[in-house]
Amino acid sequence: MGRYIIRRVLWVIVVMIVVTFLAFLVFYVLPSSKPENSFVGKAPTPELIAQVRKDLGLNHPAIVQYGLFVKRLFLGDKYGWPGLGFSYNTKSPIRDELISRFWVTFGLALGAAIIWLFLGILIGTISALRRRSALDRGAMGFALLGVSTPVFFLGILWLFVFWKTLHWIPGTGYVHLTSDPVGYFTHMISPWIVLALLFAAIYARVVRGNMLDVLSEDYIRTARAKGLTERRVVIKHALRAALTPVVTLFGLDFGILFGGAVVTEKVFNLPGLGNYILDAAFQLDIPVALAVTTVTALVVAIMSLLVDIAYAYLDPRVTDS
Repeated sequence: MGRYIIRRVLWVIVVMIVVTFLAFLVFYVLPSSKPENSFVGKAPTPELIAQVRKDLGLNHPAIVQYGLFVKRLFLGDKYGWPGLGFSYNTKSPIRDELISRFWVTFGLALGAAIIWLFLGILIGTISALRRRSALDRGAMGFALLGVSTPVFFLGILWLFVFWKTLHWIPGTGYVHLTSDPVGYFTHMISPWIVLALLFAAIYARVVRGNMLDVLSEDYIRTARAKGLTERRVVIKHALRAALTPVVTLFGLDFGILFGGAVVTEKVFNLPGLGNYILDAAFQLDIPVALAVTTVTALVVAIMSLLVDIAYAYLDPRVTDS
């Protein structure tokens, strides 16, 4: 088990090196616009351009710049650890702003994950137990609707109905949890639900399919023949086995959500990582885009590692592969 975990950790390190190198290549080497143009004004002198390039570390070859980036990332810079540099647009350190926005996105992902797991498992289980019934068809219809409806359309529709028409929710914006817990939950419940509906639909279909497969297994029939109650058979035996693949889905989806919640954050005006990198892309703020990409890749890699470890505990055969 220990050797397996070490192998997975080393693989995560390799993935992070590849991701950061490709991101650095895309953001720093390939763009035709030069970062120093944001600092030299409209009529720069050659001396000023050279000084700005030196201050930004752009006077080195690309591979040396990447090495300096990795060094700052692990050892920190004058703004603290991790060393993420400063924003070309705001002329301020990225680290503090990114940490603040990280927790916004983390709260969005965590709240949505709790809702989609609850709804997905509940709907998928009930649908499997009532196969081919009206309830089953209605549940799968909901799943199809959730998968096929774009998040931006669902978000705008949700705001129109529950904010503009019924006035049940406070609308868009963000309130910090520490300053106003009630306001935080009332503002976040809408993006939580909108984002969760997409994943809940997917999980409902996955759980339903797994449950139908498990319920046809011999050991389930044996458990019923031994006189166990249907509730005990479903919860202790069938559902537990059916949820094993969900562990993989949940770990990866939760990690990917950090980079994929851009639309939801934009619709509900949340100051998270998605909004941060979108604004950076429009303003050609390269260090911000690179920092968010690196952090997002790290979260996905860590969640993938945790999924692999959890799978190894659930199925020891995995460690032999």
